Amino acid sequence: MSWGVPRSSGLELAGRRVVLRPLAVADFEAWREVRHRAREWLVKWEPKPLPGQPDATYDRRVFAARCGARERERQLGTGYGFGVFVRSRFVGEINLSSVQRGPFQNAYIGYWIDEAVAGQGYTPEAVVVVCRFAFEDLGLHRLQAAIIPRNRPSHRVADKVGLRNEGTALRYLEINGEWEDHVRYAITAEDWVERRETYLREWIHPGPSTCPG
Repeated sequence: MSWGVPRSSGLELAGRRVVLRPLAVADFEAWREVRHRAREWLVKWEPKPLPGQPDATYDRRVFAARCGARERERQLGTGYGFGVFVRSRFVGEINLSSVQRGPFQNAYIGYWIDEAVAGQGYTPEAVVVVCRFAFEDLGLHRLQAAIIPRNRPSHRVADKVGLRNEGTALRYLEINGEWEDHVRYAITAEDWVERRETYLREWIHPGPSTCPG
């Protein structure tokens, strides 16, 4: 294991079709365009901003500060945020957050995708790429994701990559102003080792996709 060492320079990770890399200030226009156009698709699944908190979608400086915060998390090893790109087009984000070491060796996966490309298998591919990074490079033992029960697209992502449903946590997170139940999913390093060759064949290695949904 090479804990904390990225698979390639600059933390750029590649799947069959997606490339993951940390967002930079130069990505602001593309990020803002997607966030504005797909706003109704996205915000119903996200926490409300704190009162008085500036909106990064309207201010490049706030977006730059957001990028800087993610960079500090990477330096500290507490979080890893990536933009998702398809043929150099920005289409979403995926994050490993709240990385914990010691006896837990755990992190949480969160993701969102542009409504315009939803259902084309980019998100599950990005999840597999992040799992590979988390287990093989960071040496984590467990990854978790929490999904609102009625968020069917996110549940399909979890199902496609074989995340284990570990039950529902009541009123788990405050989302869009409401305390929402969440279904908790997980995958461990043992699961990854058992399915690794299938994951690489279906989502990473070049070839015709077998998981287009």
